[in-house]
Amino acid sequence: MSWNPELYHKFQKERFAPFQDLMNLIVVREGINVLDLGCGTGELTQMVSDKLPRSRVLGLDSSDNMLEEASQKSRPGLTFELCPIEKAEGKWDLVFSNAAIQWVDNHKELIPKLTTLLNPNGQIAIQMPANHNHPTQTIMVEIAGQEPYRSALGGWQRQWPVLSIKEYAELLYECGAKEINVFEKIYPHVLQDVDAIVEWLSGTALLPYFERLPKELHNDFVADYKERLCNLYPEVPVFFPYQRIFFSARWPE
Repeated sequence: MSWNPELYHKFQKERFAPFQDLMNLIVVREGINVLDLGCGTGELTQMVSDKLPRSRVLGLDSSDNMLEEASQKSRPGLTFELCPIEKAEGKWDLVFSNAAIQWVDNHKELIPKLTTLLNPNGQIAIQMPANHNHPTQTIMVEIAGQEPYRSALGGWQRQWPVLSIKEYAELLYECGAKEINVFEKIYPHVLQDVDAIVEWLSGTALLPYFERLPKELHNDFVADYKERLCNLYPEVPVFFPYQRIFFSARWPE
């Protein structure tokens, strides 16, 4: 997908709170090897590096646009590379990911694979959006199933791979994890109006539809989506609860 760093950062304040909660799950150690999966423009990877003195931190991302900005933050002990999450390799003391693995399919295979990247006594710490059952998301699916979008998309609809917290806990246990911590949290955002929701999701959940639809249908799709949102949120400001999943675990020495 073609990511727009400026649009993604439009709601940086709202996106920072879950990152801080994820940071609080990290066991601080010095001189460790850290892998950040889906590093984006690198600001948050830099903060992870600052939290872990004398550590070697590598940020991976599959977007050239994001890495163009991230590379400007490179320094000794902090580097960035172009690589999809599912193709990550090596052995690490911390595998970290903030709001990225929801873009990778089949988490029942992905999570066990990620745990194989960990050294003994290693830690995994991940946060991802889990708002796929919220009306702002289900409305997209409904519109994509209507004409002319259904034909243009060939019947495709985005199916998010995010599992339940119970399933993540079970996967971690089956992979031999200890100190398992899995939970959901809702962030109560208050946005100015429906346009703000559309702008927020244009930088994330709407991207797969824009990528597959002909350009001449983009504005129509957004207009239909906005109309449905206006019916859902007839008053302003708009209360936009956003659900996220966190998990962390460590492995025996």
